[in-house]
Amino acid sequence: MNSSPDPENPKNFKPPNWYQSVNCAIEGILWAVKTQRHMKIHMIAALALLVLGLVLRVSALEFIFLTLAAILVLFAELFNTAIEVVVDMVSPDYHPLARTIKDVAAGAVLMASIGAVLLGYLALSGYFIPHLDKSLAILRPPPGLVAVVAILVVVILVVLLKSLTGRGTPLCGGMPSGHSAVAFSIATCVSLSGVGPVYILLSLLLAIMVSHSRLLMNIHTLFEVLAGATLGVVTTLLIFLVFR
Repeated sequence: MNSSPDPENPKNFKPPNWYQSVNCAIEGILWAVKTQRHMKIHMIAALALLVLGLVLRVSALEFIFLTLAAILVLFAELFNTAIEVVVDMVSPDYHPLARTIKDVAAGAVLMASIGAVLLGYLALSGYFIPHLDKSLAILRPPPGLVAVVAILVVVILVVLLKSLTGRGTPLCGGMPSGHSAVAFSIATCVSLSGVGPVYILLSLLLAIMVSHSRLLMNIHTLFEVLAGATLGVVTTLLIFLVFR
C-alpha cells in the first residue's frame, strides 16, 4: 500500500530536477514583484535604465556597467525580501533582534543602490555633460569624480564615528552632525570647482542654513554641528589636494 506524501517532510519541498528549480526561482521573483512595492519600483527603474542605454547607443563597456547596476539592486532587494519573510515566519511578534535583521538587510539594499548610482554615473556621465568627448568618455575619469569620492568618504566617516560614539540615530542626532558634514563637503567641492564667487557664497550660505536648522530643531548640539562641518571641510580639502 502506497503512502501519501508527507507535507511535513522537507524532501517534498526540494525541486526534483533543474527545470523545476528554475521554475521555483522564477516563481520567487514573480511573488516578490507582486507583493513588494520597492521591487516593482526597482524593476521599472531597471527597465528604464536599459532602454535608456539603447536610446543613447552606449558602448559595450558602458552597457555592462548599466546591466551590473540593475542586477545589483534587484539582487539586493530579493535578498532583503527573503530575509524579511524568514524573520516574519520565525518571529511573528516584535523582537529587537528581528528589527535589527531587517534593518541590516535594508542597509544592503541601500548600499547596492548607492553602488548602482555610481555605476550609472560612470556609464552615462559623458552623454549628459556636453564638453566631455563621448567617444572617449569611458576611458577618462568622469567629471566630478574627486568631488563624488570626497562626499562619499565624508558619509562613510560620519557613519563610522556615529557607530563608535553610539549616540543618536543615523539621521537624527549623534556625533558628528552628518547633515553639516555633507553640506559643508558639498560647499567645499563647489568652492574648489572654479566657479565664480557668487556660487561659492551661495553654497556656503546653504551649508550654514542646513547646519543652523539642526540647532533650531534641537537635533544636534553646537559642538556636534561644528564637528560635522569641520569633518566635511577638512576631509574634502585633503582629498582635493592629494588627488586633483
